[in-house]
Amino acid sequence: MTIFLLVISGLYALFTFVLWITWLRIPSVYPPAQATDGPLITVVIPVRNEAGNIRNLLHDLSRQTYTRFEVIVADDSSTDATLAIVREYAQSASFALRPLPLTNERTASPKKRAITQSIAIATGDLILTTDGDCRVGPDWLASFAAFQVQTGARLVSGPVTFTDERTVFDALQTVEFSSLIGSGACTMQLGVPTMCNGANLCYVKEVFAEVGGFAGFDHLASGDDEFLMHKISARYSNGVRFLKSPEAIVRTGAHQTWRGFYNQRKRWASKWRAYESYLPSLLAVFIFLCNVVPVVAVLGWWLNYLNGNVTLLVIGLKLIPEFLFLRQILVFLQKKSSVNVIPMTQLVYPFYVLFFGLAAQGKGYHWKGRNLT
Repeated sequence: MTIFLLVISGLYALFTFVLWITWLRIPSVYPPAQATDGPLITVVIPVRNEAGNIRNLLHDLSRQTYTRFEVIVADDSSTDATLAIVREYAQSASFALRPLPLTNERTASPKKRAITQSIAIATGDLILTTDGDCRVGPDWLASFAAFQVQTGARLVSGPVTFTDERTVFDALQTVEFSSLIGSGACTMQLGVPTMCNGANLCYVKEVFAEVGGFAGFDHLASGDDEFLMHKISARYSNGVRFLKSPEAIVRTGAHQTWRGFYNQRKRWASKWRAYESYLPSLLAVFIFLCNVVPVVAVLGWWLNYLNGNVTLLVIGLKLIPEFLFLRQILVFLQKKSSVNVIPMTQLVYPFYVLFFGLAAQGKGYHWKGRNLT
């Protein structure tokens, strides 16, 4: 058992160290001082019951330094005033704003339907998706436009983090989420993309049609981001890039309730069984094992099956490289205050991974007032 624990811990330390070095080698990108010429961008915002948030996002869009864009807000049968707010805002908006009301028909993936129908009427060369509860900076669009033109990327993934943390629970979510953003960015840089986030995702409209859109995984409630990225990456081997730019950061609110957090993470974890590529599934299993190992090591030491020095080595091989990597990501995301919470997150995370790894085996979850599978 000792050899197994040390091998897994060593592999994880090497893996995390590679991610850390890879992150440092991703060049930071800054938008030009004036970006008035470039591709037309269609911002697609699928929403459901976002009356308390959508106006803030529309205000952010009205302050963009890049003006060659239109916005489609696809309202998925909201039961609050979301659609009315968007329609009212459209009457005086400084940009082209099109509300798109969707019928309340039953579908396996409401968000994929909203994006697909939005793209069908979009006039932009680039599609840029975000969520109704997000906030963006004034150079958000300029960053994506300049980067896509510069690199010719077919799909560009942008950074996402949370708004200001008010509780320890918020800070824990920030650290955990930063690990996903950082890992996804590094695997893109290495040419083997594994994950991205639909709250800040840009792709060429023609490429969406080329790969058949969401066909093949439209029966899944989740995956409008990652599965599409994998399809595009399969066709364009060097076509998926990460935009490492502070101006491109999208911010959203952390979950305030355990139930909301649970349903979102269960929705994310449930995707891994549907991956066609073995790499994301193998990576998920590897991360699961790496988080089980420290727990097993501590139990082994407590039951006198494992030497104390070996236990400390197993734990150190996980915690030290992980801290260095997470700190770098948090600093980039302008979340330096959350660095102090990394050790607490590392303490909780193995049990978190175990819990959601098992929870993902069950089907169904509640999301946006609906029961989905």
